[in-house]
This record gives sequence, C-alpha cells and structure tokens, in this order.
Amino acid sequence: MTLRISNREARSLWLDAQDLATAPVGKPEIIQTIKKLGYVQLDSIQNVVRAHHHILWSRDQSYREPVFDRLMRKERSIFEHFTHDASVIPMEFYPCWRRQYRRKQQQIRSRKWYKSMSDARVRRAMKQRIADEGPLSTKAFDSKIKGDPEMWARPPHKLALDYMWYSGELATSHREKFTKFYDLSERVIPDEIRQTVVDDDAQRDWLCEQALKRLVFANAGEIKRFWDAVDSSEARDWIDGAGDALTEVEIQAADKTWFKAFAFKAIEAQLANTPSPGSRIRLLNPFDPLIRDRKRLQQLFGFDYKIEIFVPAAKREWGYYVYPLLEGMRFVGRVELTADRKAGTLNVVKFWPEHGIRWEASRFERLHSELQRFARFAGLEFNDNIQRTSL
Repeated sequence: MTLRISNREARSLWLDAQDLATAPVGKPEIIQTIKKLGYVQLDSIQNVVRAHHHILWSRDQSYREPVFDRLMRKERSIFEHFTHDASVIPMEFYPCWRRQYRRKQQQIRSRKWYKSMSDARVRRAMKQRIADEGPLSTKAFDSKIKGDPEMWARPPHKLALDYMWYSGELATSHREKFTKFYDLSERVIPDEIRQTVVDDDAQRDWLCEQALKRLVFANAGEIKRFWDAVDSSEARDWIDGAGDALTEVEIQAADKTWFKAFAFKAIEAQLANTPSPGSRIRLLNPFDPLIRDRKRLQQLFGFDYKIEIFVPAAKREWGYYVYPLLEGMRFVGRVELTADRKAGTLNVVKFWPEHGIRWEASRFERLHSELQRFARFAGLEFNDNIQRTSL
C-alpha cells in the first residue's frame, strides 16, 4: 500500500531537512549546516545583510560574517560555482561536481556571445597574469564592448573570466565586499580532492541521490532542479534504476489534495523521528532554500511568494525586498525592512499579516524579538515602528 503523508507531516519533514525545525542555537560548525543544505545561494544585492549570511544565521544565530571568509579563503572547506545560481558548495562535493563544469562549458560554447571572446590567446594571457600575480578581480583587466551595448552586455574580459570560471579553469579564491577574486583552480581546490576521479554515471547517481535526501520526497523535476546539474531525463533514469531503494508516496498538499512523489525506503523511520517545530518566529531571506521552489512552497504551505526586486515600484504587489515570516510550520506574514546605516537602525517599511492569522500581542512580541536579533546581527538597533493598531 502506498504510504500517505499528511500535510503536517510533510511540512515537518521539509523543515527538518532545511534545518529549520529546531531552535537556531547550539548548532555544530556552520560547515555542517552547509552540508545539510547542499549549497547556499549567493546574491549581489545587500538589503540589510547579504543573502548567504542571512541564510546561515537563520539556522545558527551565533553565526557571524567572518566565518564565511574563513571557510572559503583559509580553510578551503567550501568552493563557489553555479547551481541554479551562484552558490557555495562543500569542498568535499567537488569530485561529483566536475560534470557541472563540463555542462556549463558546453552551454557557454553554444551561446552567440562566445564567438566574441573565443580567442584562446587572450584567455591564456589573462590566466598567466593570475598565475604570476595571484588572485585578481575583474577590476584588474580592462576591455571595452564594441558597438552599441545591449542590455546586460559584458565586456570581453568579463566574458573570458566567466568562461574560465564556469568551465573550472579558474575558481573563486575569495570575495572582498562581494567582489569575486579569481585564481587558478589548482591553487584553490586541495590536491587530494581535485585529483579524485569519479566517473560520469557515478556523479549523476550521487547528485540525484543527494538531491532526494535533501528534498525528502520529490519527483524527477524537483530532483533535476535541486542542483541543476543533471537534466530531466537523467533524473528519470536514476529513479527508474534505483529499484527497491525508493518507494512511491502520496503527499497531502495545503489545499487537502494529494500528489505523488518518490522517497527513500527509510521515510517511515524518518517520519517517526522528525521533530515538531516550536512557536518561534523566523525572519527568512527571500533567497532562502526553504522557499526557493515556489511550487513546493505553495503546495506544502499554501504560501504565495514572489521576489519583486526587478518589478517596477508601481507594479509591485508587496515591496522591493520582502522577508517571509515563518512561525513553527506555517507562514504568518511578511515584512519589508531597510537598514539606515547613517542612523544605525533597522526599520520596518511595511508589514503584512498572512490572511487568517490573528496577530495578538504575544505574536508581536515574538516578531519583535526576532527583529531585534536580526538587527544585532546586522550591527544595527531595531526601530520598532510596526503599526500594530492597524491590524
């Protein structure tokens, strides 16, 4: 008989997989959090703090920003590459990431702009400078766009650096104020890891297996999208070939309908040992992995969320940079925040309660506590300007 997992159980499983089921205190080394998540997305926009710092802080509120630089630059326990977007990935995953370098190289070669920067001599000269001078950013090079620049056009030296970074010739050495510094991969990736060879089929199997472990239950499309390092047919082939290791389950959605997914056979034992989240309110970043898959978010939580950073102000439904508010295993609202660095304050631009959620005094107190903690993390004071009386 097919195992049926209630909506409450499904939420608990997904929150636990995302390291959001227990209080964000007393956690082990932050590298263990990154391993549990699989990767942490980077984003260039800094609203209050950058996305990757916020994502890690949400899971361990003792985390502070210098830890990230230590992991990347000093310990070399994480490396940066492209999942669905620029992300940091545990260094020990590198041997099974080589296929992604090949995939990205092939994708770039198929693009029309590749022909404009395909001069291998230019790339060799840039790479030689990095070999001689050490890690360099794009600011160390200078080339101009020829003709009328199109939207999002990049000068040749940036395209060349992108190509060598995507294909694995270069790696991110570190970042300074989010500026990426490129170095030779052999100087970034430790020898014992870089020299480990895993064949392509084994890489595919590992990527699919590890995706499902982190998703807990999923279909082929979700497995494919997790790392974005296998294609849909490869994910389906892996499921077909997994045999008795997997079982089909039915998941209850927030709207009481049911949908099918695959899970590992140990799912029942996992259900029995999944903690139930408490009542703490968590301020989540718009790029948090819990909410990245909007379809899953809607299915499991009935929460409709979008990032409106690139939407013209007049057309936004919510706001520029809006943070979801998670309480236990449900979303109870969202809030737009700004940091006034000159005044040293964290300010609420607007607050929206989720439909059907009553915001009594105790809930506001829990939100106030979370925003105070977030303000301290950002080096600010929380200016409590939420208009409670209007709710």
